[in-house]
Amino acid sequence: MKKHWHRRHIIEAFVKAVMIFSFIIVAGSLGLILWTVISRGLPALTWSMVSQTPKGGFYLGKEGGILNAIIGSLYLAGGGTLIALLFSLPIALYLETYLGDSRRGQYVRLALDILWGIPSIVYGAFGFIVMLAFGLRASLLGGIIALALIELPIMTRAMDEVIRRMPADLEQAALALGSTRLEIATRVVTRQMLPGIVTAILLAFGRGIGDAAAVLFTAGYTDRIPASILQPAASLPLAVFFQLGMPYPEVQKRAYASALILTIIVLAISLGSRWIAGRLSKYVMK
Repeated sequence: MKKHWHRRHIIEAFVKAVMIFSFIIVAGSLGLILWTVISRGLPALTWSMVSQTPKGGFYLGKEGGILNAIIGSLYLAGGGTLIALLFSLPIALYLETYLGDSRRGQYVRLALDILWGIPSIVYGAFGFIVMLAFGLRASLLGGIIALALIELPIMTRAMDEVIRRMPADLEQAALALGSTRLEIATRVVTRQMLPGIVTAILLAFGRGIGDAAAVLFTAGYTDRIPASILQPAASLPLAVFFQLGMPYPEVQKRAYASALILTIIVLAISLGSRWIAGRLSKYVMK
């Protein structure tokens, strides 16, 4: 008995050590990435970079900024998130309210998981082929649609997992009071799971604003701010890629400044999602 107790404590100590080691690796990687981006990007970050579009000779180290990429990224991720939300929330509510853990529901979740795992460059190539079939050029609209396809399974599955945590007693109580399943989905589930739903939306937005492969084929790149959804749009990930590919040290330093701006936006989204979820949690029944 004592030997068995000793073995259990050894196993527990080993697993605990693995957990601590894994945490150190993850936290250290995050810290190293942030340190690299901040130390190299902050000295090159100027007001002109965030307030001006590229001017003549910008990619040779002369004047200008990346305002076109900042605005373009917000347009692309914002539009893609909005379109994905229009489909994701009804799908997630239908999965929980009508399909539940049935076989059909499992098939739908499996399909969403497969879509989530498909590389973004495949979505970009697919969108590019569709655009060629309709005679369209690279544009803001094409990038938005491609990002919406990428964000759809992410947002849907995140919402689905959040909604499935809802106490079953709430649904049973609503049914006992004569509510229909549609009323339960729109008035009970959505209100109860609102913090998690907002977090899922911002999670998908963060994925969309940091994606480069999909928009490379569909949105293109331009030094101008798009005035129409049919015009090409720049993005921050591609701005980093193109600037790092230039042989001029000054332009490469600006690439790290662009990466720092993108990192700040993603961190702001993450912290904002936590804050919003905390504010909305007061409407949730404990």
